[in-house]
Amino acid sequence: MTVTIKDVAKKAGVSPSTVSRVLSGHPRISLETSRKVKVIMEEMGYTPNMMAKSLVSKTTNSICIILPKPAEELFSNLFFMELIRGIVTQSSRSGYDVLISSGANEKEELEAVSRLLKGRRVDGVILLYSRKDDAVIDFLESGGYPFVLIGRSDRYEDILSVDNDNVMAAFDATNHLISMGHERIGFVSGPPNLIVSRDRLEGYRKAMQSSGLEMRTEWIVEGEFLQDSGYRAMSFFMNLPNRPTALVAVDDMVSFGVLRGLNELKYKVPEDLAIVSFNNIPLSELSSPPISSIDIGIYHLGYTASQVLIQSIQKPDNDAGYTNRFVIPHRLIVRESSMYAPGKK
Repeated sequence: MTVTIKDVAKKAGVSPSTVSRVLSGHPRISLETSRKVKVIMEEMGYTPNMMAKSLVSKTTNSICIILPKPAEELFSNLFFMELIRGIVTQSSRSGYDVLISSGANEKEELEAVSRLLKGRRVDGVILLYSRKDDAVIDFLESGGYPFVLIGRSDRYEDILSVDNDNVMAAFDATNHLISMGHERIGFVSGPPNLIVSRDRLEGYRKAMQSSGLEMRTEWIVEGEFLQDSGYRAMSFFMNLPNRPTALVAVDDMVSFGVLRGLNELKYKVPEDLAIVSFNNIPLSELSSPPISSIDIGIYHLGYTASQVLIQSIQKPDNDAGYTNRFVIPHRLIVRESSMYAPGKK
């Protein structure tokens, strides 16, 4: 037989409305009463009817993560796994469940977001990407739905976002190679429609320009945040008549592909090509050689995004005056892949 709120209230000697307030964490319920009711709930095996609760409170206590590509591709990149870990940890501590949705293209992503929000299955959305033109952000912004962007938007500067200063991060990565004596530095970028790719490329360019170094178009290659992009870039880079002596890779997964390609071509890192990458996932320290990488605080990005979103759901009219853009600090972790000065064999 199913245990109801009335059953719990009768045994606890309180009204059913008091039990409901305990479930919702109402501030007017004393700590003593709350503990008493929760103990009885556990003893009786009471399970709240979350569907009924959501109809009354008009909330689901659930948020959704929208993945930018089919999940089978993303889950091969530990960056997204660590990001999601941060989101889920903070959401769980706040009493929120997390749904994950994805689409093969922007149209499918938009359909998924619309279905979840209009069907009242989630209270808000976290986007794990930022594109130059994005129909999903347009939909969320025009509909007034709670959402947080991990990244930044050129079009909507006032939306809630959690990001790094990717321009400065790439400047620091490139400047490190310059400080080691490199003058011919290449860049393996990500998809050009993603703002993170553009910002990191801009940081690379600024560092090269500020040091008065030449930049050649053939030293910049666009790809995906996948090993294959770095692998393919090596057969091109290492056959150039005036090839780079160092490389900035937009993502650690890309740098793993770079290492694989160089190994097959019988080149050594860092003697033949020094490398600095981004994200500092655990495998970057375990690769051969260990890769110098910009630590962007992946877990902290996800944790903060969840925290900010849930706060906006619970207090949509908060006038506390906090900023809409949260910037997570970065730091360069120097390892063997970049510890070499040209001409000093």
